[in-house]
Amino acid sequence: MASSAARGPRCRERSRRGRSGRGPAPDGRSRAREGEPRALRELSPLGDPDALGRSDEGVEATKSQNKTVRNQKPKSSPSDPNGPAPAETEAHGEPSRTSENGSVPPPKAPGKRGRKPKAEMLLLKLSQDLECPTPEPICVQKMLGSSEAAEGLETPAAGRPKRRAAKVALLYLQELAEELTSVYQPPAPTEGAQEPEPELEHIQKKRRSRKRKEEETDSDDPARDADFVPSKEVLLQAEEEEGSDAPLSEVSEPELEVLRGHGGKMSSAGRSKPQCRGLAPNGFHNSIMAPVEKCSSLTCSLRDQKYSQWEFPDWIPLAHKWTCLSESEAAPYLPAEEKSPLFSIQREGIEEDGVLYRVNRFNSLQPHEERLDVSFFVGGPVWAMEWCPSPEGSAAPQYVALYCHGSMEETHSVAGLHGGPALLQLWGLGTLQHEQGSADKAELAYAIAADHGCVWDMKFCPSGAWELPTAARKHPQMSRLGLLAVAFSDGKVLLYSLPHPEALQRSKRTQMGPSRSMLSARSVSSTTARSPVGAGTQRASWLVQVQCIATLQVGSIQAGNASECGQCFSLSWMPSKPHHHLAAGFYDGTVAIWNLLTKSLLQCVHQPDGSLKLYPFQCFLAHDHAVRSIEWCKADSNFLVTAGSDRKIKFWDLRRLYEPINSIKRFLSTEVAWLLPYNGVTVAQDNCYASYGLCGIHYIDAGYLGFKAYFVAPRKGTVWSISGSDWLNTVAAGDITGELVAAVLPDLAVNPLNVKRSSDRRFPVYKADLLPCSPTGSEGGEQALPKTRLYSEMVTKSYIRFRDTDLRSFKNFPSREPMRRMHTQEVKAELSLDRLQLESLHKVRFSPNLDSHGWLVSGGQAGIVRAHCLVGLASGMGCQLLPERRARFSSLYGDKPGSPSPAEHSPLPAE
Repeated sequence: MASSAARGPRCRERSRRGRSGRGPAPDGRSRAREGEPRALRELSPLGDPDALGRSDEGVEATKSQNKTVRNQKPKSSPSDPNGPAPAETEAHGEPSRTSENGSVPPPKAPGKRGRKPKAEMLLLKLSQDLECPTPEPICVQKMLGSSEAAEGLETPAAGRPKRRAAKVALLYLQELAEELTSVYQPPAPTEGAQEPEPELEHIQKKRRSRKRKEEETDSDDPARDADFVPSKEVLLQAEEEEGSDAPLSEVSEPELEVLRGHGGKMSSAGRSKPQCRGLAPNGFHNSIMAPVEKCSSLTCSLRDQKYSQWEFPDWIPLAHKWTCLSESEAAPYLPAEEKSPLFSIQREGIEEDGVLYRVNRFNSLQPHEERLDVSFFVGGPVWAMEWCPSPEGSAAPQYVALYCHGSMEETHSVAGLHGGPALLQLWGLGTLQHEQGSADKAELAYAIAADHGCVWDMKFCPSGAWELPTAARKHPQMSRLGLLAVAFSDGKVLLYSLPHPEALQRSKRTQMGPSRSMLSARSVSSTTARSPVGAGTQRASWLVQVQCIATLQVGSIQAGNASECGQCFSLSWMPSKPHHHLAAGFYDGTVAIWNLLTKSLLQCVHQPDGSLKLYPFQCFLAHDHAVRSIEWCKADSNFLVTAGSDRKIKFWDLRRLYEPINSIKRFLSTEVAWLLPYNGVTVAQDNCYASYGLCGIHYIDAGYLGFKAYFVAPRKGTVWSISGSDWLNTVAAGDITGELVAAVLPDLAVNPLNVKRSSDRRFPVYKADLLPCSPTGSEGGEQALPKTRLYSEMVTKSYIRFRDTDLRSFKNFPSREPMRRMHTQEVKAELSLDRLQLESLHKVRFSPNLDSHGWLVSGGQAGIVRAHCLVGLASGMGCQLLPERRARFSSLYGDKPGSPSPAEHSPLPAE
């Protein structure tokens, strides 16, 4: 205790000397070290040693305080370059500065003792690394501005120069930018264009300008910023950023695209910032259309790598496995309703007379001459629908496969297995192009009768299953249209090899006898339809039974019981060649994956009828309840996403299935869509668990980039279906209110947090409203809709009004009536759940084919299926790719009718 008391006065004495900070320092070396960074921080912008000098008063003070330092005389005059330098500047070869008139600034107050700040240490390190005696004058001039060369820095009473940290940061950023820019080589400029600035330096300038803005807003005193004068180049860059109305994430995306190394073919002009300014020819902002151009190029390049021209050569449709049904045999499979409900179509910009249509079963309206939309009645509520893929540039007729319930009031339990009659319909829409539709009506090509219960999902093989309709094949083989996988309510997945309608017509025409006849046109529809492919002959629509190629079932040979997992609700075909894996989600949360080309005796069993029974090679429990949607990653087939009734969305790596990559529990999801270029999925949402104002369509990152969820579009009711177009970077969704809305996504490879005005990216395709009418069929505005769930009562007292948007152009779109109506519905829409939702939409699908990549098909509770063309979203890249792909297709397959498929694609001929 005594020693502590004795040390107390000495410690207090030392602390008082340290706090004073203004007395002479006992050690001269510490004063010299303390003076070195001050001299370095006060570099002259011009770097001229002749114009620099040392204060006599400062030198005398240094000599009196530092006797151990080498004796040096101060410079006799500022113009003497051979004069001795002071100790502080001699260590680093950098002189201090004086003002222009040669006056000596007042002596600096000594700083505090202790550890030097990080800024001083960083500047010391930078100065020691410089080998030349004088710094590069241009760099310092650019960073510190030209005003500091004429006027010296004012030293406040505290003795610390102002804005030293900002100068140090600017110098460091400049050095870092020069090092990185020397490694990165920008692309060569095109002829006649100016040489673009390096992309990375462009990004660094943005960051520096934002940093300066933040520092300038820290204080309201303009005197504190007097020593920092930005250069003209920085001021111009700041004005350029403030004048740009495009969001930061969209404007900077092309620059970051080079660093990410995307495979898209982007020209140097496409990466420049001015391309994101102004409006595109279709009326959208260029920042909205820029990702569309990139996705079109990326989709084309990746499909060349992932898609195949011919797969599954043994699965060829055989004529003797397709049996035509008589009228009595076909009756149980036909939908109950023979006529559609009353409906009218009001198109934006066209004055309609308000005529009400009622279409017969399996019949269609004539396509509109200007808007190209097609409408047809399938007989019942649509719950499964899919486009048939065709090769790029084939200009082939487009087909859509769909399933509808047999009755408008039919319901099915998801808990147990059940069978029953089902009808798969294949509709031909004719030759569709992005800006041109078919002149003929849509027609039912043929229908397949099945006894496995209702259909919850169906998927076509993505590529390699289509061949020319005129391909030379020996009887009983028929040219193949595609391979279709169908998920039934009895827990089985069936694979069908579908023939071209012309090939089926030719083969059955020779086999017709008195006991077996084709289903007459009168029993199917009131009018006959023409052939979907140029024959022009009158014929009947067909209803046939067919033997499937393979039956996919959960279990094993020893215990093959389909009831283990329940019903199958979702399917996903492996998107990359050879497309030999198929994944399915079941009621109990199980995900099963089959190998379609397996030769294993434990996974493949040959049936007496010639078909196959396949068992999965991989099963895992993905959810605690039913798997409502499953989707494969199109860029990498090792990844899979599932959405279940347990309100979870899970991302899986099939190489490590012991736990998901990411699991998100937010709301009840109905369907997911995984677009090609992104690391996340777009999710359709049920509104039962949604928070107020957050129900709708969301983009959710898989967890790799760590982005927050992006709200694509708000919806008031349940979104039953969602579909995405890889060509257009667009998603479309149909909900219970009867509105089909589409949204152009931003570039989700960068953080979507900075995306502004997301409401400008979405637009309605059409809106279906259920309105009351009188029993005679005329409109009755004073009547109210009946509160009933019976279709027979609802159809007699109401009609459906479709209000279509003019999709040819989006100019002045925010002020147009469809946009105002959509925004009003998003805020004030009301749901009437105590009646039959006859206007609701259940399925929406974008065409995956390049020839018809702008076409969108939708169907719902009323059984009316409609096809629309998004002409306004045509991209320059898509229009450029189409002629190239058509020339490539012609060179590969030949343009003469009846030319066979390539030799390497032809399967073994039949005996």
